[in-house]
Amino acid sequence: MDTTPSPRKPRVIVVGVDGSEESIAALELAGSLVPLAGDVIRAVTVWQYPIGFGTFAPITWNPDELAETALDDALSAAFGEEPPCVVERRVLQGPTAQVLIEESRKASMVVVGSRGHGGFVGLLLGSVSSAVAERSACPVIIAHGTLRSPDGDPAAAQPAGVSA
Repeated sequence: MDTTPSPRKPRVIVVGVDGSEESIAALELAGSLVPLAGDVIRAVTVWQYPIGFGTFAPITWNPDELAETALDDALSAAFGEEPPCVVERRVLQGPTAQVLIEESRKASMVVVGSRGHGGFVGLLLGSVSSAVAERSACPVIIAHGTLRSPDGDPAAAQPAGVSA
């Protein structure tokens, strides 16, 4: 009988990223949670055609390329050149909440910002974060603002290897 333990699957922290300050805060928070809850951060940017386009879109509009750029910029803003772990990048098409809920089925945790670029800016909890928190297959953390140390210094609360 083989008593060799099977290799452990990596724990994945899914982070919803739309380029907003809240999603950058979610990335930073996920980075600080890696030693406790994850081995890999899966940064997910989701896009979909606006309803008004139907099946037609301007020829020069490339949503995948725009989403890739937004994801690159957000990762750079959150981690600089040194992410705290392996970061998987995913750009997917579809309704954001639905895509993140589907990603939660393969994750140990989901981290989202309290609100992003969509909807009414004054809402404290956006529709995506609310839907993900309600229907996720794993625990969800909703990030509100940037990480801060107990004395209020945002730079002091950055994950190891990450500069403010």
